[in-house]
Amino acid sequence: MILELVLGFTLLYLTWSLVALEVNYRRASSMGIPLVRLPIDPLNIFFQVFESHVWNVIDHVPLVVPYLPGWTRHARRGWYFKDKASSHLRYGPMWALVTPCDIHILMCDPEAVHDVFARRNDFVRPSKMYKLLEVYGPTIASADQANWPRHRKILATPFNEGAMSFVWAESIRQTQGLMEVWTKGNNHQAGFHSTATDTRTLSLNVMAASGFRRSFDFQNSSEEVLETSTYSYRDALQIVLDNVILLMLIPRQYLRYSWLPHKLHTLGKAAADFKQHMMRMLEEEKEMMNRGEKGSGSLMTSLVRALDTHENEHAASTGMKGLSVDEIFGNIFVVNFAGHDTTANTLAFAMLLLAAYPEIQNWVGEEIHQVTKGVAVEDWNYTVLFPRLIRCRAVLHEILRLYPPILALPKWTNTQPTGLRVGNRDIIIPPFAGISPSVLATHTHPDYWPDPLTWKPSRWIEVGPGSATETLLVPPKGTFYPWSDGPQICLGIKFSQVEFVAVVACLLHGSRLAVVSDGKESSDDVARRVRRVTEDSDFQMLLRMRHPEKIRLRCSLVE
Repeated sequence: MILELVLGFTLLYLTWSLVALEVNYRRASSMGIPLVRLPIDPLNIFFQVFESHVWNVIDHVPLVVPYLPGWTRHARRGWYFKDKASSHLRYGPMWALVTPCDIHILMCDPEAVHDVFARRNDFVRPSKMYKLLEVYGPTIASADQANWPRHRKILATPFNEGAMSFVWAESIRQTQGLMEVWTKGNNHQAGFHSTATDTRTLSLNVMAASGFRRSFDFQNSSEEVLETSTYSYRDALQIVLDNVILLMLIPRQYLRYSWLPHKLHTLGKAAADFKQHMMRMLEEEKEMMNRGEKGSGSLMTSLVRALDTHENEHAASTGMKGLSVDEIFGNIFVVNFAGHDTTANTLAFAMLLLAAYPEIQNWVGEEIHQVTKGVAVEDWNYTVLFPRLIRCRAVLHEILRLYPPILALPKWTNTQPTGLRVGNRDIIIPPFAGISPSVLATHTHPDYWPDPLTWKPSRWIEVGPGSATETLLVPPKGTFYPWSDGPQICLGIKFSQVEFVAVVACLLHGSRLAVVSDGKESSDDVARRVRRVTEDSDFQMLLRMRHPEKIRLRCSLVE
């Protein structure tokens, strides 16, 4: 009986899927663009849970792969990374995946991409897709069209130039701690394979200090977080971020049961401790303000002021709105998540690629020494140096061109058909259709980037005629947008740039990275080995290398 029910439901589901797929296919056909049927909804939670396990099995049976249907290449999470611009070169600047549930339009036409970003009310962020981020409460990521400006205005306040000076100084302090670990003892002799975990630690410390005035010295990633009665702010946040997908799928209140596996119980405890730290920070800021003080000047200060506005009856009566306590906690979590892993992964890619190409290290080092000549690292001034470190920013942009943390930026049409000009055509997009500017496809399309798959930071440097002054290339609009674009561009764009440049400048000012070779490899062999590791990346919440520990680096001090 049970087997018959299961088979019956399975047959019913398959029948519904095929019928719904064809209905959506006919709806999408009105656009007159290439369409690819995808009989599995990639946003289905059940599919997302088991998708990686299914592909692990298939990948271990390589003889099966050539016989798979063509659509399966688009059923793998993060398929954009392996595909790059291939599908757009095959289908054109705009095409669509049609599933039983939705139409997912992919596009990489620069003018159309720019148009989609600019028209925030016509192409809306699908807030429902970001509901999983509400681990501690509503966030700017999951806010609807009406509430998003309120969150944005409050969160943008602390990301000012004064804060960037603090980010700069803290990034340098953390990098000095990193270099001390990398250049001492066995790490100096045999090298280290902890690059990715060490950049996560560094980025976590910078975020904790810059955003929330919780300062920590750099700690070697080999020193595991020990279980204690109460985790520190940094340790609790580290455990939470290391297991963020689990925390999004399982409500944190269900993770405290003693009978759960040790890993889940530990995560539950860390999640609860992090909530307590946020509550304590909130109370500390409120007490300072009640005493007439300015507060710490951190992100939490702005959030507490927003809470005061939210709770003030006069403000509410005049239409002013702040943030609730739950919204404050939700946004603290999402700012840490978005600001930490994105920069940490970008730094990890950069460290490995710089080590693989010593000539690029030297090229960047020349600029650093010229710009900072005669100034001790401790005296480096953000406002003076950051604008002049053009080559460091070129490295960042080239990393983000080839390895952007986010591979697609989904938008959604509203209740009415929406027109969009693509090339010389006006295309009418159906209501409630997904449309995603294809970040990596645009970044690697040969029409917009010469030699697009080569890692070449110098492509970002321009020298004016009759001048030796270098400037950073400003690419044509719609061809480079790792931080998104338009009104909803990432709040932390300057934060990430300042942190990255400070880390790379401090590191290459006093040291050089090298890949530990097996003694038989040529420099080209080393570079190819590193690129194999950087290209072996997957997409969970963000793009990251699957096995960065396969590359052992050595950091050597230079005069």
